[in-house]
Amino acid sequence: MVALPDRPLMSAAEYLTWEPTQEERYEYWDGEVVAMTGGTRNHNRITFKFSKLLDDALVDRPCEMYMADVKVQVEPGRKYFYPDVVVTCDDRDNDPQLVQFPSLIIEVLSPSTEALDRGAKFAKYRQFSTLQEYVLVQVEQPRVEMFRRNEQGLWVLSEYGLGDTLRLESVDVEIAIGDLYRQIQFS
Repeated sequence: MVALPDRPLMSAAEYLTWEPTQEERYEYWDGEVVAMTGGTRNHNRITFKFSKLLDDALVDRPCEMYMADVKVQVEPGRKYFYPDVVVTCDDRDNDPQLVQFPSLIIEVLSPSTEALDRGAKFAKYRQFSTLQEYVLVQVEQPRVEMFRRNEQGLWVLSEYGLGDTLRLESVDVEIAIGDLYRQIQFS
């Protein structure tokens, strides 16, 4: 992500009106508009595969899956992010531009965004009472980390490799890690 130089701070209302008219995607951090950087082929393929596997599994369920171009309202009037994949199962989520009640968020990591996805973004995402799972997917090696909120409200980490199956309790879906990484070339 890159902050826009020479761009004055804007209000959330200005951002929500301006951003949909842009060719690129921009996140919003307390008045600062931040351009989203492009991803690699592996990033794109993994995001697509995860989305396809989820979308196929959710076809007869009351959940909606969105990929890359739907923003999440993290803090009304303050923060709006674009996760790689977001799922909402909440019937209150009816705004055409954004998700307000996510149950699952997936970020496909890149070297330029990994620290932010693990740190500041995850800290903000944890504020959602509806969020049950946060998944981080590596692109440089076959490794998936899933943080799940337990009954005490604590976030518990589970790690997965190529031979494992990821169980997403928030949407009652299982995904074989091998399927997620099929056709991915590692250096």
